[in-house]
Amino acid sequence: MSVHPRLQLTDEVRDALAEGRPVLALESTIISHGMPYPDNVRMAREVEALIRAEGVTPATIAVLDGVPRVGLSDDDLEMLGRAGESVTKASVRDLAYVMAKGIHGATTVAATMRLASLAGIRVFATGGLGGVHRGAASSMDLSADLTELSRTPVAVISAGVKSILDIGLTLEAMETLSIPVVGYQTDEFPSFYSRSSGYDVPMRADSPEELAAIMATQWELGVTAGLDIANPIPRADEIPADEISGIITQALADMDERGITGKDTTPYLLGRVVELTGGASLTANIALVKNNAMLGANLATAYAAVTAGRA
Repeated sequence: MSVHPRLQLTDEVRDALAEGRPVLALESTIISHGMPYPDNVRMAREVEALIRAEGVTPATIAVLDGVPRVGLSDDDLEMLGRAGESVTKASVRDLAYVMAKGIHGATTVAATMRLASLAGIRVFATGGLGGVHRGAASSMDLSADLTELSRTPVAVISAGVKSILDIGLTLEAMETLSIPVVGYQTDEFPSFYSRSSGYDVPMRADSPEELAAIMATQWELGVTAGLDIANPIPRADEIPADEISGIITQALADMDERGITGKDTTPYLLGRVVELTGGASLTANIALVKNNAMLGANLATAYAAVTAGRA
């Protein structure tokens, strides 16, 4: 597959793709908007190191000075982490704007999916998906992550959707949009900080090879939707659902009191939950991101083997 000419790839990523070696996409919003500095930069570096140790090339994606970048340098990671929320949070709708303006954009799940697909990368690991917000019946607050998953052929590994969302409605929306939801070694959809949500997953796979076969078969059929691969947080790192639910309710009430809406809601809520848990949620967040990255590396390897065998 040819790479879109507007993308700038590192030599490491370009060579891996040209040679058919596994590449794993990573987002940049989690760096600039998802965690405080310097935890964000340390997390990004450790995740890339974990992926390389598995023989896989990491491709952290962002828009820098208006250029969509697939693969970042260590200095780039540092800059995004230090700049934090001053970097524009860029979903798909924002890509043309940040490129035309020549500014920095930290890519969301949706924008990272789109740019990864344009680069020919089919596996992407993140923390949690966006989805249907609580109260969406009146606010109509639905994440663009869902619409992008419905039309872009990238497998996204996450610890479920962010637990600040309405998980049941999000699963209903994914069914309507024909997005396969596959639980990895689980029959229950995880809820980010917790392994449990009370909702079942419609499909299950128990190995990266099974996941890779599902991906390859879906796209061979001409179904261009991505896949949501739900990978529960490790048991030792989770915050039980009954414990985190009250904290999230408090964070939502605080947000409403401050009148925070739109794309500012998720960064605020995640930051407020960190405060209310005394930092425990940040520890859990980092643990689940690393867990997803490890599965992502293994899946990228398995998918490269499947596609090589079908070439």
